[in-house]
Amino acid sequence: MMKDLVLMMAQALVDKPDEVEIREVEGDRTTVLELTVAKDDLGKVIGKQGKTARALRTILNATATKLKKRAVLEIIE
Repeated sequence: MMKDLVLMMAQALVDKPDEVEIREVEGDRTTVLELTVAKDDLGKVIGKQGKTARALRTILNATATKLKKRAVLEIIE
């Protein structure tokens, strides 16, 4: 569910939605979502001073908290 949410938001932000990939790494307590986008779209996902990335992480954390889990979003360059 969290993976689909981040995928949908990232695809809405970028110019090349087909190149958006998310890898989910489940740990004991934390799920790490690794987001990879096209090199040209990296700035759109991060945003000015990281504001867009921070907003994505906030939404992910709110969803994870509701599911009684912990999630971290990593944007892979």
